[in-house]
Amino acid sequence: MPAETDNLLGNYLKDRRTRLDPAAFGFAAGRRRTPGLRREEVAQRSNISPTWYTWLEQGRGGAPSADVLNRIAAALMLTDVEREHLFLLGLGRPPEVRYKASEGVTPRLQRVLDALEVSPAMVKTATWDIVAWNRAATLVLTDYGALPPGQRNILRMMFGNPHVRAAQHDWNSVARFVVGAFRADAARAGAVSEVGQLVDELCRLSPEFEALWRENDVGVHGEGVKQLRHPVLGPISLEYSAFAVDGRPDLSMVVYNPATSADADLIRSLVTPQPAGEA
Repeated sequence: MPAETDNLLGNYLKDRRTRLDPAAFGFAAGRRRTPGLRREEVAQRSNISPTWYTWLEQGRGGAPSADVLNRIAAALMLTDVEREHLFLLGLGRPPEVRYKASEGVTPRLQRVLDALEVSPAMVKTATWDIVAWNRAATLVLTDYGALPPGQRNILRMMFGNPHVRAAQHDWNSVARFVVGAFRADAARAGAVSEVGQLVDELCRLSPEFEALWRENDVGVHGEGVKQLRHPVLGPISLEYSAFAVDGRPDLSMVVYNPATSADADLIRSLVTPQPAGEA
């Protein structure tokens, strides 16, 4: 049996329950020896026995099941981050992913995108819908604002937009990469059922997508070099990197940096054009 100081799970449970207001849950506040909920009240809200919950706090209940931890997390009104921490302490792994559709980005994250003057950048969901972008992305990649929200999906654009297809230096390789990375992202986010309708739609509309999807290959967005044929700038090279958005498992940010100073100058000429009459 671990010492009380080593009982990280029990200490965490005790700390969380002592922060809750009994009256907010319909329990009589009355006179209590310690603040917060009692153990039996947490057990009642979790639909588990008071003895079992007491053992968990004392570090002698053995490993709880994921179902028990989920019920305790709900009983203690834990946030997603706190729930993840509870699972790491109790089972040594994060909880199973629960996909939530994105509601966009915060103004602060949008300002991060806007600060990247010559680096096209975007934020995409686990289902590869573009939900935020900067001016450089509009000018170099695609004018996402001109598209209906339902069409701001990377796969729809890759397999259904002739302008996007024509801009790819090697469309076949890019398409294969996109399908594999999309499959992995959707599975990692627990969004397999959510992308079913999109996959069915693309299989009907694009034999090329259907063939790639049936190969069941997976990949990661990671980082690499993207070659584009821009209608104004001509050939251009971009180094891309993908980043997770902390606290938002449904979102990732992709930044395309100019591969050379010449590429940066070309993009700058679009983003900050010179006034008429200047050389």
